[in-house]
Amino acid sequence: MSSLTQPTFTGHQPAGAGDLSVETHGIAPIAEDQRYGSPGRLFTVWFAPQVNMTGVFTGTLAIVLGLGFWLGLLAMVIGTVLGSLVVGYLSTWGPRTGTGQLPNSRMAFGGGVVLPAALQWLSSIAWDALVGLFGGEALAVLLGVPFWVAVLMVLGVQGAVGFFGYELIHRLQAVLTVVLFTTFVVFAVKLVGGHEVVTPASVSGADLVGAFVLEVTIAFSLAVSWASYAADFSRYLPADSSRARVFGFTFTGIVLAYIFVQGIGIASGTLLSEQTAEGVRSVMGGGLLGGLALIVIALASIGSGVMNDYSGSLALQTIGVRVRRPVSAVIVTVLAFALILWLHAADTATRFQDVLLLVSYWIPAFVAIVLIDWLLRIRGRASINPAEEPTDRRDAASAVIVFVLAYAAAIPFMNTSLIEGPVARAWHGADIAYFVNLLVAAILYGGYRLLRGRSTASVG
Repeated sequence: MSSLTQPTFTGHQPAGAGDLSVETHGIAPIAEDQRYGSPGRLFTVWFAPQVNMTGVFTGTLAIVLGLGFWLGLLAMVIGTVLGSLVVGYLSTWGPRTGTGQLPNSRMAFGGGVVLPAALQWLSSIAWDALVGLFGGEALAVLLGVPFWVAVLMVLGVQGAVGFFGYELIHRLQAVLTVVLFTTFVVFAVKLVGGHEVVTPASVSGADLVGAFVLEVTIAFSLAVSWASYAADFSRYLPADSSRARVFGFTFTGIVLAYIFVQGIGIASGTLLSEQTAEGVRSVMGGGLLGGLALIVIALASIGSGVMNDYSGSLALQTIGVRVRRPVSAVIVTVLAFALILWLHAADTATRFQDVLLLVSYWIPAFVAIVLIDWLLRIRGRASINPAEEPTDRRDAASAVIVFVLAYAAAIPFMNTSLIEGPVARAWHGADIAYFVNLLVAAILYGGYRLLRGRSTASVG
């Protein structure tokens, strides 16, 4: 029996759009005759999760770094587009395999998939914290309750949605797309009317170049962090779904949302850099409108958090933990609570930036390895059943080794308060660790598979 088809990893599936029963089905491939839906629904499932205060706060970092409005906006767009291209392509694997992103990666990593799956599970908890931080803060300000109580309220609702699973998440994001977009448009209008938007750069020379590269990396990290989730939300689509449409709706949803909310953050300058909830209420003019904005911030954090809970539940099963998907989704939610309290305790901006970068440094190498394996494996086939695909032990071991080596090679290029590499320091804070991670993995793993292919061909 394949490790993907253990009884614990199968279960009840939604029968179609609107079936809001509890999805107990886990990482096992979805049979082609049980698929449904159209690629168009991918736009809202990827747009809504980005329209939250995490994206806005990331935009403010461009001003904190001294880039000013226009350079900050340019850096953000470059990083966002590059990261979203990766997620859009990986999203096309969902209909072709009927399986989530981490379970799909078992084809490249074999049993070694435990390593990226464990990192994905931990990353899901970290992202839960990054978005839950702002939802908890908003409710605490609105209701006048202690921060930890407000966080429990946000995580409680979020955990319930994650428990129900795939179809409820799609439905929730469709509604939130309209609600969040409308609210943030009003926020943007209020902001432009009462605040200096186009701020000049406050650094110059090599410091300016370093800050620009760092902001590109920060924006890239935010978008590419979804790469290990990508196929999770397209795996129920029919196998013959248009790949161009799957890619297009995923890519467009992420790019438009991030440019929208991070642009608001860049325009906000330092107004929102530390007191996000109070800053939003102030911009909205307080009163009823300010209160509604805080409610929407809490809803936005829930909309993004449920994505983390869902993908985290699939990652935990991929590790090999035989627990039902709804239960594993709740586990991610519970563990995020402590991290949220830590982020909120002191120096939120620095801790936020550190977690944002650190939780995703491994993803580019992961992408390079699974992509190379996929291209060698798919070769003209319309679809693949990962549960039936063989993985050579040498290939799997090489994938793990390259994964680790690529991460090690990227360390000198990292720039966080926890890890400041010598190259990043010499380059005035420019962090290119993500791109080094990707390039090293592509060269090492691609070179290995090329040589191995030639060796196999010569023996044959």
